[in-house]
Amino acid sequence: MVFHLGSSNLPCRATHKGRIHPQYCPQRLVVDVWGIVETAVILISPLTLIVIFWAILRHLKLRPSNERSWVNDNERMATADFSDGEVTIRNVRNFEWRSNRDYDERWVDVKINLNEVSKIWFVLEYFDPSRRQMAHTIMSFEMSDGTRIACSIEVRREKGERYHPLKGLFRQYELIYVWATERDVIGVRTRCRKSSVTHLFEAVVLGPGNERRLLESYLNRTNKLSRSPEWYNTITNTCTTNIVRHVNEVYPGRVPQAVAVLLPGLSPKLLQRNNLVRIKGSIEETMRNSIIDERAKSWDGVVDFGDWIREQVGWEHSTE
Repeated sequence: MVFHLGSSNLPCRATHKGRIHPQYCPQRLVVDVWGIVETAVILISPLTLIVIFWAILRHLKLRPSNERSWVNDNERMATADFSDGEVTIRNVRNFEWRSNRDYDERWVDVKINLNEVSKIWFVLEYFDPSRRQMAHTIMSFEMSDGTRIACSIEVRREKGERYHPLKGLFRQYELIYVWATERDVIGVRTRCRKSSVTHLFEAVVLGPGNERRLLESYLNRTNKLSRSPEWYNTITNTCTTNIVRHVNEVYPGRVPQAVAVLLPGLSPKLLQRNNLVRIKGSIEETMRNSIIDERAKSWDGVVDFGDWIREQVGWEHSTE
């Protein structure tokens, strides 16, 4: 028999029959709560796995498309028609930019003699000088008569869409090769974007005829994308990773694997170390002297834009 000496002296209340009744035991209540929590965890865990599996499966089923409502400057995809040593690049962008939002839209076709490709230029645009890791890269091809055409490998944006590198990891943007005049694709960066800093370098091309092969590599990939769209990926399928693939396709091993390929803002030392661009003086001097923004802003609109920006850095160029 249990003696009742007061509830303050006992952990549980005794009944008149001499047994402890469960409903008056706080320890038992704690045990019951933890049991409920454990049961919930056991039930939720499979549900969480199912949701995660469904999200991954849905992500993998996403398919890139060339048929969306694109922003105007990404609206048309270029294609290349090859014929007897010549190529006609269709849908070359030749906008006249007055600001990022104010422009005259113009698309043209450009015919090139593939045997006339004489130089290649490398453009490095820092979006924000205070964040030196982030940058965009462009290649421009010069013919023996001084004419030039550039290719910018970019995210193809839909109307109302903004780029973010994290979204670029999850099949949110298609990839596009934008073929354009230098006045357009370099001009909009140097003349209309207030915070960016743009550098222009002459590329060092090893091996005779590799200028033409590099252009053909670019154009073949352009045609492939027009038939089979691809997802942009912030790590594996960007402007710089594609440039490296093209260069190494033409000259295997020319550009080694490096962090600077993933973070092109860090590329100057890679460019110098592997003799990828012409260096005049030290790398610091070359970087300082290769900035073309102020020169571009002073363009008179009469002289060829490409010739004008090269006069500042002292690059040799042809005059039409």
